[in-house]
Amino acid sequence: MHPVLRLYEDVLSNESEVALPALPRMMFVVHGRLAVPNHILNDGEVWSGENAVTLQAGSAGAAVWRWELAPSGAATGLATGNSVASREKLAAALTTLPKGALILRGDSVAFPPGGCAYLHRHQGPGIRCLLEGGIRIDTHGRSTSYGPGGAWYETGPDGVFAQAADRPTRFIRVMILPLAYQGKSSVEYLNEEDKAKPKSQQYKIFADMPLST
Repeated sequence: MHPVLRLYEDVLSNESEVALPALPRMMFVVHGRLAVPNHILNDGEVWSGENAVTLQAGSAGAAVWRWELAPSGAATGLATGNSVASREKLAAALTTLPKGALILRGDSVAFPPGGCAYLHRHQGPGIRCLLEGGIRIDTHGRSTSYGPGGAWYETGPDGVFAQAADRPTRFIRVMILPLAYQGKSSVEYLNEEDKAKPKSQQYKIFADMPLST
């Protein structure tokens, strides 16, 4: 059976707490202030790790996107507690998971108005979630458009073309990649003529965490 990558949205009211079990995860603060052990996170900041962790929202609360890698058959990891609202945005069984040692990569991809990502693939599967702007994803012979908060899954080996809207666009993603790609780009362009073209997207890596299992 295949492990499952899940994306949750947790909304914590003022100073509420959530305890999460040990699992590989990355959390992105969409809005607000969040305390984790030895860190205070504000809008747009990230925490990643594999250990159990307790979160506490600031005085104005927090909205968090939380990616977790769980074994096949594991119970859904909705956050529970007083003054906490949690929902699963997307889950995917990782049938295209690479063999061998792996990393969990969390990063952001930003496009200028009208930018695109030429037909490409990645070295492992992952879930994306749009933070701002708009984007159209073409894959498997279908086109799907997403607005802010929209989430989608990409298998890795299947070709994808991405077209950003006529305004600045950015999404946050978590992928599971071979350890050999730690600190390296995972993108591979599929058309020879696209490889030398200028690329409009910009990347920011938040986490490149080796997985212990």
